[in-house]
Amino acid sequence: MPFTFRNNGPSSPRPGFRSGRPGRQRVSGVQRFPSWLNRNRRLLVALLLCAAAGISVQQMTPAPARTVTALASARDLPAGTALSSNEVVLVEVPPGMVPAGAFADTAAIVGKQLAGPLRKGQLISDTQLLGPGLLAGTPPGSAAVPLRMADPSSIQLVAPGQLVNIVMTNGSDYGKAAESQVLAASVPVLWTSGQGGQSGPWPGTGETEGLIVVAADPDQARALAGSSTQGKLFFVMVGAQG
Repeated sequence: MPFTFRNNGPSSPRPGFRSGRPGRQRVSGVQRFPSWLNRNRRLLVALLLCAAAGISVQQMTPAPARTVTALASARDLPAGTALSSNEVVLVEVPPGMVPAGAFADTAAIVGKQLAGPLRKGQLISDTQLLGPGLLAGTPPGSAAVPLRMADPSSIQLVAPGQLVNIVMTNGSDYGKAAESQVLAASVPVLWTSGQGGQSGPWPGTGETEGLIVVAADPDQARALAGSSTQGKLFFVMVGAQG
């Protein structure tokens, strides 16, 4: 039987056949973000609150304070103590607390003698040691003058900072009235042997029994120089001048 070919035109898809690959409808990232935001809004709010709290804490926390090294007394020390490394400690303090003339090196104070007592933790400066530092704050040209009192026991009555008049008497002959002369008026006491002095803290003074050191201006220093060999020296305590 002969075969008959029929041209039906372009072939059409069979019923039920759909061109293209099957799958979900594609959704863009912009469309998904509102949905994600809606599902995770509590988490997002918590993260924002944590970030705000962290920023607040950082702003409220002060920056570490700058400190400097200084020497302080390791314990209560009496006047006259010869300092060693055992009596001092290095401490860190704010710069504004460090006085002028303070020390930051232990070697700088070893062997130095205290002019007055120190409390534990008190910073050490040159004004607390025997030497030029005792003249801090005095008028220019002032000098530290050591004097030996005729009555050594009287030294116990005076302390550094007290103002005194230095009086010399030269009436040593029997039956002759003593003549007194004020050599220096209202001079401040810098140090006394009654405050724990040891032998030889001032050049050329030898033993310190009965010794007192005062701050004198140039005229007073000239009047006091060598006065111990010219007569007997005494002091008279006076009040501060107004």
